[in-house]
This record gives sequence, structure tokens and C-alpha cells, in this order.
Amino acid sequence: QVQLVESGGGLVQAGDSLRLTCAASRLTTYMAWFRQGPGKEREFVAAISRDDSPWYWDSMRGRVTISRDNAKNTVYLNMYTLKPEDTAVYYCAASEYGSISARSSYNSWGQGTQVTVSA
Repeated sequence: QVQLVESGGGLVQAGDSLRLTCAASRLTTYMAWFRQGPGKEREFVAAISRDDSPWYWDSMRGRVTISRDNAKNTVYLNMYTLKPEDTAVYYCAASEYGSISARSSYNSWGQGTQVTVSA
């Protein structure tokens, strides 16, 4: 198990940018961000591999970048041009193997950080 703590969420306006941070006890092969909006299933947003290869889901493609700092055991999610439909709890997750975008591949999760985007 990996301990994960997210931070950086908050209330922003549509069009704003925000950076989420995930502090990990250690980084794994794949580090990812998921989100869960009100009344919705938790969905994949982005992931990054140990060699810094990123993957993005269509929901935020072009408006988000993921990065990792192996020296600091930290993963970042930079979000741009936020929309009200981006309102969700954003979760950091860690995996050593499996399908990158599948929830079932990740066995360590943070508590989440709330992002609320007002119109």
C-alpha cells in the first residue's frame, strides 16, 4: 500500500486554472488522477508512468497535464480552462501494473480533494 494525500482543490470560476498535488509515501509505476462528480461514477482523468509517459482521457484532454517529481514523491495535475462540469472530487491513485485507465488496476487511493467550478 502507498499513502497518498491530495491537496490544491478549491472553489474557482469557469475559465480558471488549478494545480492539484498528490504527495505519496513512494511513487509507483503508474500514478493517476481520477475524479467523481456528483451522482457520477469515478472516472479516469490522467496517468503518468515511471518514465514520464502521460495518458489522458477524453474528458479533459487538452485542458490538463500530469507530471511527477520522483525526487519529491509527488504527482501534479495542472488543469486549465475549467468548466462547471469539471466539478468533482479528484483522487490520486497508485498502481504497479494493469490497465492504466481502469479503476481496478489501482490499489492505493487518496482521500480526494474537492474542486468546484462556478459558472
